[in-house]
Amino acid sequence: MRPLGLMLALALALPAMAGARAQEAVHLHIYLEAVPSAAGQVAGLLKDAADAGRKATGVLRFDVLERLAPASHFAIVSTWKDQAALDAHLTAATTKQFRDKVAPLLIAPLDDRPSIPFAAAPDAAGPTAPPAGAVYVLTHVDIGGPNPQNMDAFVPTLKAFGNASRNAPGALRYDVLQQKSRNNHFQVYEIWRDAKAAEDHDLTQQATDYRAKFQAVAGALYDRRWYKAM
Repeated sequence: MRPLGLMLALALALPAMAGARAQEAVHLHIYLEAVPSAAGQVAGLLKDAADAGRKATGVLRFDVLERLAPASHFAIVSTWKDQAALDAHLTAATTKQFRDKVAPLLIAPLDDRPSIPFAAAPDAAGPTAPPAGAVYVLTHVDIGGPNPQNMDAFVPTLKAFGNASRNAPGALRYDVLQQKSRNNHFQVYEIWRDAKAAEDHDLTQQATDYRAKFQAVAGALYDRRWYKAM
């Protein structure tokens, strides 16, 4: 193709590419650390927030989780059909009311981590009820510098491990998400049938090799947290 023809083809393709990005599912992980004496109040507010969030337009997943230890730590994991749906939720009156009510009950401000899919399974239309007895695991993966060298070296391993883990025995979900504000930061969201399934996966040779490769490029402590559904 001649240079002029190539430029014209790119010019025609860019709006379609932008439209596809605009329609891409978006994820939001929110971490909450309650004042221990207020954990019960925060749990109640979170259950109300979940009821409202699961009725919102464009929601695909809305999970509210309580950390196994310390029990005063919580998380909200939500998936939306596109950025517009998430923006509408964040500006909704019910969301603002929740944030205003919960703020005085927390040790630190809400920690919002908006992300896009990196190696994730598609969500069905509408949130599903969490399976009874399931174990949820949230992990923050930070690829340290020098970048993009370390990103280029480790990202294929991260994606391959995520895709393989999704098919592991007892795995109900295994999503690797890339944080929008820092593209060298990733959020991993796992749902396992039970604690034994999660532990068995951690002991596989594949998981051991993955952790060793990550250690060579780690920009921060491998932050892995275990939760249960509320």
